[in-house]
Amino acid sequence: MRARYDGLADWYEARFVAGAETHQPGLLDLLGTGSGPCLDVGCGTGRNFETIRASGRSVVGVDYSADQLRVARTRTDGPLMVADAAVLPFADASFGTATVLWISTDVDDFGAVLREATRVLRPGGVLVAYGVHPCFNGPHVVYNSDDGSRLIHPSYRTPGWHQASPWWAEDGIRRRVGMRHVPLAEYLNAFLSTGLTLEHFVEPGGFEVPHALAVRARRTQTI
Repeated sequence: MRARYDGLADWYEARFVAGAETHQPGLLDLLGTGSGPCLDVGCGTGRNFETIRASGRSVVGVDYSADQLRVARTRTDGPLMVADAAVLPFADASFGTATVLWISTDVDDFGAVLREATRVLRPGGVLVAYGVHPCFNGPHVVYNSDDGSRLIHPSYRTPGWHQASPWWAEDGIRRRVGMRHVPLAEYLNAFLSTGLTLEHFVEPGGFEVPHALAVRARRTQTI
């Protein structure tokens, strides 16, 4: 099956990565210092590789789009591979750290992705998830560029795949690939299904109304 982001890597890089801040707000703090390989699940064009390395870790990247990985290769000489985030090609307990960044809206089952990321974590390992805020960023949201406010429509309660939304920008990523909406309760229950210990939640800055929601969790010996 063709990946949704195939054919968009160069456009995506120019639109969202080129000239952007090196580290996304709060991500480095959530990772904390560490060592060894970090699995970046859904790594895309490698936008967050520098942050992972700044934490003291090395990068192992997986993405469903070979086109995205083509650009990611310019940012690392470490292992990169095409893989389904819900069926990772690694043995149990292979990594001390895993990141799941900006993919909750692109995968068919976010809970399955989190459980698979948990499977490949060692006991004591850290998982950091960072991405779309379920409440304030989605097909149910209309942005007001004048004052930063957002109008929330009742379609918030309509989960699943949205191929179109009348207020999505003509030249935006969602018009090109669609979006899976994961309401807040479903999002949080996905984390609870992993058995991870949830350590910290952050609504990173940069917007008057939170645009992103980030989570740090840890695998315990009892999973």
